This record gives sequence, structure tokens and C-alpha cells, in this order.
Amino acid sequence: MLRDEWREPLRAQRDPLAEDSGRPRSNRDERRRWRKQTWLGWFISTYGWRAYALPALVALTVWVVYSTVTGTSVSGTGEESGPAQGPPTIDAASTAIVGAPPKGLTQFDANLPTGMLPDGGPYTEAGAKTWHIVPGADPKAGEGTTKTFTYTVEVEDGIDTTSFGGDDNFARMVSQTLANPKSWTHNPQFAFTRIDSGEPDFRVSLTTPMTLREGCGYEIPIETSCYNPSFTPDGQPRVFINEARWVRGAVPFQGDVGAYRQYLINHEVGHAIGYQRHEPCAENGQLAPVMMQQTFSTSDNDNSRFDPEWVKADGKTCKPNPWPYPIP
Repeated sequence: MLRDEWREPLRAQRDPLAEDSGRPRSNRDERRRWRKQTWLGWFISTYGWRAYALPALVALTVWVVYSTVTGTSVSGTGEESGPAQGPPTIDAASTAIVGAPPKGLTQFDANLPTGMLPDGGPYTEAGAKTWHIVPGADPKAGEGTTKTFTYTVEVEDGIDTTSFGGDDNFARMVSQTLANPKSWTHNPQFAFTRIDSGEPDFRVSLTTPMTLREGCGYEIPIETSCYNPSFTPDGQPRVFINEARWVRGAVPFQGDVGAYRQYLINHEVGHAIGYQRHEPCAENGQLAPVMMQQTFSTSDNDNSRFDPEWVKADGKTCKPNPWPYPIP
């Protein structure tokens, strides 16, 4: 008897912890359970936490692809991202002036130091309230998947532009700024074509301060520029560029008139292509959004006095920046 037991092959139970020490259990029930289980249940059981991480990874991938196509950025530094206010209202019908300080600011201090016109060269106080187109056309700049904007470059009659290179130099600055990859054409939605005949989408118009007060308003006595989509009496959409600012710049740019001119073009054209409101400083010490009112200040505390609807006094101050999509 002992010999026969010794000859019996040794065999371990399939489940050595089971209370029943009888016949080993079959895998049939387990196989049936896997066959009845849904695909999702099988996926989660097989991959565990990875199954929950995968949807987030897919969503992130989609956003990165979208950001690449639209020119936006997932970066939070403010140095590579574009305007934060969302998609522009392209071709929106409006007669509202965009860019000038709003009316009704009864407690505003017009002597805010950063908003004052700096000392500098001479400019023309008043012109003829008519404009002449600077001859010349430029090929399309940008992809324009949503819209290709046409524009003319114009100078008010009566302005003497010789002190800053003449009419052609002003026009060249406008067209080269808009064609720069750091400008609006960084976003493939936009393209620009300069024309010198026909009806453009908007007219970039170098204008004297006195005429500009009619085009932009002057309730707050500080020299500004603006976009007027239907300027009376001619009803033309005009990007008004204040000659006084073109010559002397703005205090926040610390004497860099060239960079300020680029800002002036990009900011006011930004209104013309659909960015209707102003941006606050997103992060203290970072580059200012181009749609911030940098002519007056790069401080939210200051700009909240000009634009209290969109800018709050939160203590943030940015660095001056002329570009919608600055490249570090």
C-alpha cells in the first residue's frame, strides 16, 4: 500500500488556497466570463490605469494638432501665444469705433504720466480731412484660410512726411509689419494684400491729431489711434494712425519708436480684422498682449481706468510688445 502511494505521481491543486481539496476546478467558468464581458471591460481589466490615461492623451494630441494649425499655443508664458480673447468676429457689421477710450469715465486722471505724448519731433496738428493713397501694391502675405484682407495705405492731405522718410517709407513700414511672421499672418486664418485701387477691406490712414479727434473721439484728452469701421463723411473703414504718436511714440516703449510703430499697426489692424476688445496683462513680468492698450500703459492698474469693462486693477504689469505672436 505504501509502495503504491509512493508510485502515484505528485499533483498540486489548481488553487492551493481553496477550502475544497477535492477535484481541481475547471477553467470553463472563467472562459465563459471573459466571453460575456464587454470590450470596454476587457480593455480596462487588461490595461488597468493606462485605460484611463489614454483618453486624456488622445485629447492632448488633438489640442496640439489644433494649436499647430491655428497658430495658438499651449504655452502659458505669454511669449508665444496670440490674443487670448477667442476667435475674431470677422466681417461683423458694426459702426462702433474700436480702440479709443470709452466715454463716461468721469473720474479719469488725464495726466496719467504713461499716457502722455512724449517730447520729440514736430508733427502736423491739423490736415485737410481727406487722404491720398500711397501708390504701390504688394502680393498676398499669409495663407488666408478664413479671409484675405485687402488694404490701402493712405496719408492725410496736409501732412509733411519728409521728417520720417516720406509717404513710401510709411507705406513700407505698414506692409512689412503685416507680412512679418510674428504678425497676424502667423495664424493661417489671415492673409493681407496691399492694393492701390478698388475698394479695400480697410484703409490704414496716417492722420493728424485734430482730424483723428473726429474719427476716434477726444473725451479723454490723450492722443490715441483707433479703428473706425464707418468714418463720416466718406463712410470708409479706416485704421487711424495718429501722426503725433507715429513721430513721438509712447512712454511705455521707452523711446523705441520703431517698435512702437509696429505695435500701433498690429494693434489697430487687430481691431480691423475682428479683435474688438482689449486684453489685460496675463502674467506679471511677461510680454504684453498686442491687444493691450500699450499706448497708455502696460500696467493693468493704469489701463483699468481706460477700459474698466475688460481690464481689472490686479497689480500686474507686462513688458511692451509689438507683436501678436512674438518669437522668443
